[in-house]
Amino acid sequence: MSESKKSLHDRALAYHENPTPGKIKIVITKPAETADDLTLAYSPGVAEPVREIADNPDNAYRFTGKGNSVAIISNGTAILGLGALGPLASKPVMEGKALLFNRFAGINAIDIEVNNKSVEDFITTVECIADTFGGINLEDIKAPECFIIERELIKRCKVPVFHDDQHGTAIVTTAGILNAVELQGKKIEECKVVCVGAGAAGVACSQFLLDCGAKKENFFMIDRHGVIRSDRPQYNNGEKPRFINDAGPKTLAEAIKDADILLGVSGPGLVSEDDVKSMAPKAIIFACSNPDPEVDPEVVHRLRPDIIMGTGRSDYPNQINNVLCFPFLFRGALDVRATAINLEMKQAAMEALRALAHEPVPAEVEKASGGQHLEYGPEYLIPKPMDPRLLERVPKAVAQAAVKSGVAQVPLPDKYK
Repeated sequence: MSESKKSLHDRALAYHENPTPGKIKIVITKPAETADDLTLAYSPGVAEPVREIADNPDNAYRFTGKGNSVAIISNGTAILGLGALGPLASKPVMEGKALLFNRFAGINAIDIEVNNKSVEDFITTVECIADTFGGINLEDIKAPECFIIERELIKRCKVPVFHDDQHGTAIVTTAGILNAVELQGKKIEECKVVCVGAGAAGVACSQFLLDCGAKKENFFMIDRHGVIRSDRPQYNNGEKPRFINDAGPKTLAEAIKDADILLGVSGPGLVSEDDVKSMAPKAIIFACSNPDPEVDPEVVHRLRPDIIMGTGRSDYPNQINNVLCFPFLFRGALDVRATAINLEMKQAAMEALRALAHEPVPAEVEKASGGQHLEYGPEYLIPKPMDPRLLERVPKAVAQAAVKSGVAQVPLPDKYK
């Protein structure tokens, strides 16, 4: 282990262990100092809100913390880039997600790790506990099961269900790509797009790009067997058939030639120098494999300085970071008691991120970003996570879209009007 990796290893373990193990805790929100406080908090006073909720379940939003709570649920089958290490091993990640929900959007989130024996076991478990919370955030569940699980839970649950590995990634990625397309003087509907990777992120990003203007006839998805085509039916399972494109290319090298956009959500080193050289003038590469991208940004800069680049890493410009999305998306959804997180809400979040990147960056955000000057351009396509304006803009856009699209259960709060 290198010295730098050993340092990170030691510091990360110390961070998680000291002074208290873990990253989250539960705190009380009401006084509990006197006998009268306890009478109201528990017996006999607690019986009163119980009766009110029994008479009208919506009263749970008045008398409990349901309306500001999210469950972060995983079975540990796709933990970060580490694979299927099991539900208990996923707990540090889920606690980290809870920390981000609270830090950035003031949402009380709790992690739940499910040791399921089947997909139906997982679905049933989540269905049975969903009403406890205001929303469900699914996390680190492998494909193709994640698609089945999310679809079924959306049908069965009365609260919004959102798989962040799919849709959070898609929202942030699309915001960055569309801004890059704008900067390169192109139009998304005219761009040739190649997606390397057909897992949860690849499918969701590809579908969302299509929903936001990319054309299917110009879109090529690549898995380990090559381009998704109708003449390879033995490999066209799960979600892949919707991305079939028989318009010529069969391999990554063939597809990437003259491509305007390359999105990598697969693995390290899959894109060669020759691939980079063959792309269209003023192309865009988002190489999001972590920690090692599909192609080294420094190689791209050396070979093709006209290309705009994004990665999943914090040490390069244009980091695709889901924390730009999920806390604020749920904030808006919870504030109008949305029953779902639909396409309109996702698009509203994406457009809010795009628009914010165009605005002058406050000095405190530049300071929190290491003192670098930030200005809309090839190295600043999307906002930084520490930008306090995210909490103003993204939830408002999401809440307004929820109301307009008919999934909100309460009127738009005054703060969003």
